[in-house]
Amino acid sequence: MRHVDLSHVITDGLITYPGLPGPVISDHLSRDDSRARYAPGYEFQIGHIAMVSNTGTYLDTPFHRFPSGHDLSGLDLARVAGVPGVLVVTSELRTGAASLDGVDVAGRAVLFATGWDRHWATEAYGDPEHPHLGADVVELLVAGGAAVVGIDSVNIDDTRTGERPVHTALLGAGIPIVEHLRGLGRLRGESFTFTAVPPAVVGMGTFPVRAFATVAG
Repeated sequence: MRHVDLSHVITDGLITYPGLPGPVISDHLSRDDSRARYAPGYEFQIGHIAMVSNTGTYLDTPFHRFPSGHDLSGLDLARVAGVPGVLVVTSELRTGAASLDGVDVAGRAVLFATGWDRHWATEAYGDPEHPHLGADVVELLVAGGAAVVGIDSVNIDDTRTGERPVHTALLGAGIPIVEHLRGLGRLRGESFTFTAVPPAVVGMGTFPVRAFATVAG
């Protein structure tokens, strides 16, 4: 078994999404200051981070879209931990239903590999002409009972308008979304499970995850 890391590294000031601030990472308690609190020879660092929840590779729960939807604390781990995965490789701006021809999505983590992660941490990453899913493929994901859906693009929806039909349909069906994945191409031809677990925070619908695939062999 081997693990394939699918998350971007979060750094101080990192811009994930256009218009949202980057995180501010600092010491709450520095090593130097900690020495006064502990016995000689002992020191610790306690970090502090101020950030929006949509930072790095993150997961959306229904509360992100709907006030009555469950938040991070209500997330069913069966949907996001050790889930059998299927990789959908696409080069389309708008990925449609044809991409799922012959694909069984029931109970699976369906990951769309567009290659857009090559633009990560550049201005091009936030270009409105980014890959996204179409309404027809989302209908199949919902009807087919996908466990979780992920993409390596800046948004799973078309952001050229203010509408978000993909978020609405998936989260409305209780299907969590993972955006800003990376390196999905490494899963081509592999049998894998997918894990992307956030902390159980009450009153928040989105949070960064350490997403990874576990590959057999």
